[in-house]
Amino acid sequence: MISADDFYKVMCAMVPLYFAMLVAYASVKWWKIFTPEQCSGINRFVAVFAVPVLSFHFIAQNNPYQMDTKFILADTLSKVLVLVLLSFWAICKGGLDWLITLFSVSTLPNTLVMGIPLLKAMYGDFTQSLMVQLVVLQCIIWYTLLLFLFEYRAATILIKHQFPGATAASITKFEIDGDVISLDGRDPLCTESEVDGTGRIRVRIRRSTSTAPDSALSSSIGLTPRASNLSNAEIFSVNTPAPLHECHHANSDTVYGNGELGFGYRASSPRLSGYASSDAYSLQPTPRASNFNELDTTTVTTTNTPVWVRSPAAGKVFRQSSPSFSGVKMVWESPQVGGGVAERQGCIDVGGKDLSFRDCAKFSTQEEGDSNGTAANQEMPHAFVLLRLILIMVGRKLSRNPNTYSSVLGLLWSLVSFKWNVGMPSLVKYSIKIISDAGLGMAMFSLGLFMALQPRIIACGTKMATLGMVIRFIGGPALMSAASVAVGLRGRRLHTAIVQAALPQGIVPFVFAREYGLHPEILSTGVIFGMLVSLPVTLLYYILLGL
Repeated sequence: MISADDFYKVMCAMVPLYFAMLVAYASVKWWKIFTPEQCSGINRFVAVFAVPVLSFHFIAQNNPYQMDTKFILADTLSKVLVLVLLSFWAICKGGLDWLITLFSVSTLPNTLVMGIPLLKAMYGDFTQSLMVQLVVLQCIIWYTLLLFLFEYRAATILIKHQFPGATAASITKFEIDGDVISLDGRDPLCTESEVDGTGRIRVRIRRSTSTAPDSALSSSIGLTPRASNLSNAEIFSVNTPAPLHECHHANSDTVYGNGELGFGYRASSPRLSGYASSDAYSLQPTPRASNFNELDTTTVTTTNTPVWVRSPAAGKVFRQSSPSFSGVKMVWESPQVGGGVAERQGCIDVGGKDLSFRDCAKFSTQEEGDSNGTAANQEMPHAFVLLRLILIMVGRKLSRNPNTYSSVLGLLWSLVSFKWNVGMPSLVKYSIKIISDAGLGMAMFSLGLFMALQPRIIACGTKMATLGMVIRFIGGPALMSAASVAVGLRGRRLHTAIVQAALPQGIVPFVFAREYGLHPEILSTGVIFGMLVSLPVTLLYYILLGL
């Protein structure tokens, strides 16, 4: 039976965390102390320094030679069980998109920030070691698996729209430029393909502005092109779409045909940038506005052979379509036989919205009636070729995530420290401690800022939010309890496992969902509304399990 003192101890652990979140929320929503730009700076500090150092601090103090194998096995079994069930459902009728989202919602809670203080207050100091073990597994295994699924989805979308039908089966190698961090579509990407005499295709993937020549257009309006480093920030255009343009190039060999695709540009001010606070959870350079007119180009094909296309905007040369315009067809007409210049067609502005291939499913084509047949006949490259592409992207993404380094370094230090009884030098220890002590409060403060910057607490609608909460707070604990009982967990460790599964939604899955454009509104609701619901829910589990 839970006593009043036990309940008070739990409230003493949790109320300060929610107080920090409430102060941050009020500072933005009501008191207007922080601007969105200032919030982004605070969140970036939390993501790059506070949370990684906090994670390192806990992991380095945990003895890896005294791991609770049953507890870890129960957690692993529950996640594998969810993954297997969702895989069968996805094969039958669900699809990969919902597999990723439901796996994130049901199995990846906020263990580091919420789990450690809450469960330590509920069941004692031994739970801190259990939660740290789960944090290590989350950072090294489960978040990596989740990232692999996101990159696999992005790669299949790119291949299906760039190389439809049986063409993709001929791809033997992907070459990725060094500045391509991910296939998530936040940066405009281009593909260039080369076909050898045997029909094998080699594909190069690069950013649209990474090797493009200087923009003649920008020079004509007095702007010096400057590449943007907004690789993980959402870009919002503030320019009014320009009127329709006529494009006439006296020395072009290309005909842009018949209004099926239009090009245009805004001859006003450079694009400005803005980004939400959630973007700060990825380690990326400081956002900087770009004055490139980043219009993407589209596929131009004669039969099945890729050919070069020169964009009328900025004089960029491409061989394959940018993913953002996949599904929009350009007509290629050969130059006139006599060597004269072909007639130029009108060029139409495609609008003022920044596009990426994350949105490609929303575009319709004139051949939409044949899309089902094309999808049914879609082939993919050899499994090894596709696997190599995905592993390269996952590796690059992880190499820019500070939590990867903090988890690995913390684990390595703990292995050395507890094996040979080596203590951390006081100079290093207290340098880490001064930041890690602020990490927990700053993490909750950052969540409050994030909540205040959102237009709605329930972004995905009441029905979907209800379903997400049921999966998060009922389905997850139910599966965890079944797995825990199956491996033989009993007593306080069983209760710890169940309450841990009822913690609110983790931040990292939401960041991935936002970056890859996959149901971010559902994960956003899970983070925001879940934080509000989790305290009474976990207290209810605590009381019921104590009866």
